[in-house]
Amino acid sequence: MTSMFRTVMGPDFDRLHPQLQRRFSVGLASGEACTGHGVMDRIWHGGAFVKPFLALGTTRNILVPRAARNVPFKIENVPYADTYGRETVTFVRTFDLPGRPRRFDAQMVLSPKGDRILDYLGTHQHLASELHFHAEPDGSLLIRSGEHRFREGPVDVRVPELVGATAEVRESFDDRAGRFRIRVRVVNRYFGPLFGYQGSFEASYTDIRGCGVRPGLRPVREESRA
Repeated sequence: MTSMFRTVMGPDFDRLHPQLQRRFSVGLASGEACTGHGVMDRIWHGGAFVKPFLALGTTRNILVPRAARNVPFKIENVPYADTYGRETVTFVRTFDLPGRPRRFDAQMVLSPKGDRILDYLGTHQHLASELHFHAEPDGSLLIRSGEHRFREGPVDVRVPELVGATAEVRESFDDRAGRFRIRVRVVNRYFGPLFGYQGSFEASYTDIRGCGVRPGLRPVREESRA
């Protein structure tokens, strides 16, 4: 068995920087979880029209409601088998913003055929995005979102481009600083940049076979469709 990320990337996975290969080898096969601690140099938003959507997303731990600089944060990547037996890896980011911490939750799920990864956003997995992974020539990782779907009960519809957005994540390893660097941009086709952040962090690894998944890390509701 290999990690879900190696499974979907195939030989392209071996082109990643060795530190990225280890970080994205977390999974049930390795028995490892990865926790990153660092600082977001900048969290930014688009125009004022974005604020109502950010406020709504905050109720389900999606996106971050305010812009800020030099924000301490933590990212937790913990693998587990969900209610439907699918391998899942958490991508839970906690931002230590003034006033109170804010979370941006996501769970990456390997499809039953092992040919793609779905990114379920928020505490209730109402939003699902297909993700496409690519190793860049410098060994960094580029992740782009594809189709977005809203799922609740019998409803399973594609999110229209007018209100949807494309996310682009770039993650690299800085050998000189000994830190991972990350940059995220969420852009709407019609309205332009909506949200993003950039920063750096150090990573540590733990054996999940001994500690498991801490309370509060898994979503409140799990979606069966993949």
